[in-house]
Amino acid sequence: MPLLNLHQAHLSDIRLIASDVDGTLTQNRKFSADFISTLLDLQSSGIKILLVTGRSAGWVSALVNYLPIAGAIAENGGLFLQANGQQDLLSAIPNISRHRILLENTFHHIKQLFPNLCPSPDNQFRITDWTFDVDDLSTDDLEKIAWQCQQMGWSLTYSNVQCHIKPIHQDKATGLLSVLNRYFPELSSQQILTIGDSPNDEPMFDPTKFPVSIGVANVHHYQDKMQHLPQYVTQCSEFAGFSELAKLLLQK
Repeated sequence: MPLLNLHQAHLSDIRLIASDVDGTLTQNRKFSADFISTLLDLQSSGIKILLVTGRSAGWVSALVNYLPIAGAIAENGGLFLQANGQQDLLSAIPNISRHRILLENTFHHIKQLFPNLCPSPDNQFRITDWTFDVDDLSTDDLEKIAWQCQQMGWSLTYSNVQCHIKPIHQDKATGLLSVLNRYFPELSSQQILTIGDSPNDEPMFDPTKFPVSIGVANVHHYQDKMQHLPQYVTQCSEFAGFSELAKLLLQK
């Protein structure tokens, strides 16, 4: 449904935006000139921004220190990071060192079946998951890799940037709900808006958990690959679509 169909009364309720980063807050893989000013305008209007990304804990720890945001969830629900340096593990992992070894072993097993897989350079900064580049992988390839992961006790998700091998119950929705319950208990589900663009954002489009969900227009590339689709979709892609949403919220 087009974003313009979102009722103004619903917009006036929003107090927190839980946003994906790559393909949602970026334009052509970069932050645009008006990115920070848009976040500041939303912040001034009383709307908090919470990043919910598949990017690594190391990568996200920099963002929370430089951007005007309330915090960031990294690694598809694996960790929550705040500007004060606090880092909360959201996924139940008893032994991080052993966990990392098991993840790497799983990747190498899959690589025997798909020799061209290239590990992402940020794995050394990750804690809860293992990533490799999504480039040149077909839908059929992704399904086969997901099946292999399941056989080994893991799950697979992917974005427009990376594929993630991760614990089965770790996803953006689970991590986000945990953070909301602990750090933002005063907010109702109607006051929270989720926005994203790709399959790893799908858990945040589940209407039983997040009744107000938005997809930027590039989400159309994946609509036949997701069970849950966003309630509303912007006219523009990537950050231009987020800006479209921001303008509506700032007019409320």
